[in-house]
Amino acid sequence: MAELAPGLGEWLDKYNLAVAAWSAKGFVLTPEYARDGMAILTRTMITDIPKLPAVIDESIEGSGPSVPVRVYHPEPDAALPVLIYLHGGGHMTGSVAVYDPICRKIALATRRVVVSVEYRLAPEHPYPAGIADARTVVEGCAELLVRLGLNFGPGLALAGDSAGGAMSATLAHAPQDSVGPLVTHLILIYPGLDYTLSHPSVKELATGYLLEKDKIRWYFDHYFSVGEDRRAASPLFMPVRPGFPRTLLVTAGFCPLRDEGLAYMEKLQENGVVVRHLFFDDMIHAFLNLENLVPESCRRVYAAMAEFLDAPPA
Repeated sequence: MAELAPGLGEWLDKYNLAVAAWSAKGFVLTPEYARDGMAILTRTMITDIPKLPAVIDESIEGSGPSVPVRVYHPEPDAALPVLIYLHGGGHMTGSVAVYDPICRKIALATRRVVVSVEYRLAPEHPYPAGIADARTVVEGCAELLVRLGLNFGPGLALAGDSAGGAMSATLAHAPQDSVGPLVTHLILIYPGLDYTLSHPSVKELATGYLLEKDKIRWYFDHYFSVGEDRRAASPLFMPVRPGFPRTLLVTAGFCPLRDEGLAYMEKLQENGVVVRHLFFDDMIHAFLNLENLVPESCRRVYAAMAEFLDAPPA
């Protein structure tokens, strides 16, 4: 295995010591503490926040509750394609506000109208509430942009990291006519794709690399509240429908979700899906949220997203 990127290992050592100290004092993790921790970490580690000419908070109505969204348009005079973004956070943490700097960078790098989704979180809103919210946004996004008077063009990409990647993949596996407009591109950044936690990297990288096996299980035990079939809910085990969108998959060498990502790539390729894979052998899970430590790796992700979205069909 490669070594951790310079600076990342030292930061992890300090982080792990702090976590151990809190555990020794009897600290018990709650959803609220987890949410605050992710927000503070991201705010501390992403301090370069670019300005955009149009950033609008709105909501999209559907068959269920209205879903808040934040729309980023990097060039309001241009009819740009749309990218819907589902943030990470184990289905329990993260928000539009936490991911604001990341979505700004995606909009600028890809020249896409980015629609960031404030989907409902567990444990208050367990599976499949967040997926239903994401589907509402996919189905109602164009109508919202028209109502706001924003320029946008053809083409719809669906993207997400970690739990957001899991939900993005889940929607991509649904029959296309049940998700509304045609999703042409799927971008999955260190996604969770196997809720059974059955792949070797989960055990190999169980502790010490920010996202730990016990915490993943804690997330999932709150997300699945009434004994749902976790295998059936896992994108890795879902059938690949005809016309599945071309996919960009980003994985990290020190991420416990690494192997399920690789297995998913193989499954898509075996079913004829065009897949581009970007592998960071020296990164951990959630490194986009740690940009100040690994700025070049983050830039590579944004550049790869732009290249992938702009590439002509194979």
